[in-house]
Amino acid sequence: MKNVLVVDDDLVIQSLLKSCLEAEGYAVSLASNGNEALAKLKLSSMDIIILDINMPSLDGIEVLKLRQDKTPVIVISSLDTEQDRVNVFELGADDFLSKPFSQRELLVRINAIKRRIALVRNEHYLNDDLAMDVLFDDSNYSVSISAKEVCFTQTEFKLFKYLFERKGNVVAKDELQLRVLQKELGQFDRNLDMHISNTRRKLAATQLPKSLINTVRGKGYSFAEQ
Repeated sequence: MKNVLVVDDDLVIQSLLKSCLEAEGYAVSLASNGNEALAKLKLSSMDIIILDINMPSLDGIEVLKLRQDKTPVIVISSLDTEQDRVNVFELGADDFLSKPFSQRELLVRINAIKRRIALVRNEHYLNDDLAMDVLFDDSNYSVSISAKEVCFTQTEFKLFKYLFERKGNVVAKDELQLRVLQKELGQFDRNLDMHISNTRRKLAATQLPKSLINTVRGKGYSFAEQ
């Protein structure tokens, strides 16, 4: 996420934001009004847009209405009523910063958007081909998922495999306890929950989504259906 489009008719703000963002390693393009912004979006792919509202020729509201891309947008504006914020969010903006704002806060907001995008991609990147990319190694209780290897304990491995083989279906806790842990589920027994928690933690540590194993409240667990 390196290409940023700054859209603002204030040349001083343009210059300040360009210097700030370039110092952080971003490639910055500038536009002074909405028409310039839309033209640049047609020519180049941007990772994030910093968009002023009050501009000549075509304002930021119109840009939000007319743009056809889904690039994340941080709106910056001296207007800061509740209705102003509601309007831009309803038109697809991802964040709103009131002028004046600090460069540090802008960078924090950009990083927050980057984390959200990374999380969404991480949650969904397996949708097309997870099934063909999951390999189980029973000899060392490891699972290879899209070339990422996760090492489990024997019990964690069995739980993961049992759920995977029934992906899309909810497996009751009683069934998991009996089939995998080889004992009946007691009223205050939390061993199964502990093993599931450890399995998710190891998935996350390997940059794999913990939501591969879903909790179905009051029923049990399920492996994410692809």
